[in-house]
Amino acid sequence: MVLYMRLRDGQAKTKKCKSTKHSCSQEGNGSIFGSLNSQRGFTIAELIAVIVILGIVAAVAIPRFFDRNLFDSRSFYDQVIATLRYAQKSAIAEHGFVCVGYAANGITLTYGATAACGSNLTSPTGQTPYAITAPNGVTLSGGTAFSFDALGRPSAAQSITVSGYAAAITVEAETGYVH
Repeated sequence: MVLYMRLRDGQAKTKKCKSTKHSCSQEGNGSIFGSLNSQRGFTIAELIAVIVILGIVAAVAIPRFFDRNLFDSRSFYDQVIATLRYAQKSAIAEHGFVCVGYAANGITLTYGATAACGSNLTSPTGQTPYAITAPNGVTLSGGTAFSFDALGRPSAAQSITVSGYAAAITVEAETGYVH
């Protein structure tokens, strides 16, 4: 068995032990881990660098957490997309029409055998009628009432904007693709 030892002067020394059962005696005054009286800690440059990085992160990230409207807008944007996709899939599954009704603060879904759509559509959670409402400070704009037919095609192409979110929701005219 070979034991490598580091002495105080930084030089390595090897020593062979006769048995693995007994510990080898250490020659020299040094410890394997270096001197016990060595100083440990961070330099001023390292501490300043960490403080500067934390300051930059705080200046950029923290204001986003206090503006709840950004989170509300994004979540409602995703909810509108999911609702429109559900409406299209329901029209295909029911072999009928699903109408999408708009208001400035929400969407309501109804269904029927004709484009008039007289019955309330039930949501996947059992809510009747299927309606979503925008959170406070968030509104819809640009959309008009339309319907999906039994093939999933919309009666008109749509471009819907959710306030506070840059990207518009588009419903393609021929395919009904919602993105």
